Amino acid sequence: MFDVTVAPAQGTFDFEPAREPGAYAALVREIGEDGAGEVRAVFWSETSARLQLFRRLLLAQQHGKIAREAHSLKSAAGTFGYVRLAALALRLERTAETLGDAEFRDLLEQMDAAYEAARAQEPQG
Repeated sequence: MFDVTVAPAQGTFDFEPAREPGAYAALVREIGEDGAGEVRAVFWSETSARLQLFRRLLLAQQHGKIAREAHSLKSAAGTFGYVRLAALALRLERTAETLGDAEFRDLLEQMDAAYEAARAQEPQG
């Protein structure tokens, strides 16, 4: 799989690219076009569900689950080169236990925006 190193950044992620262009090509080289397309479709479906799940979880009571889900999202986003989403997921993973509700909601908004930016940069076909 394609590995991407994600540094935990502070502040906004507007300057972080939404997508690393060569990531999908690397995945295609490893598992083929059909396999990469299938895995990518699962990624979009699971990521959408995971982002919705975050909004249903109670930060104060379920920070462990939030951190685990963020870890999974970080890894999956990194595989496809969605670096902004991966960086935000890493931030959530590392700070779930200490975030306040307002910070958590703000981070979720940033993750939603990163998801939409990644979808917008998604190669067609």
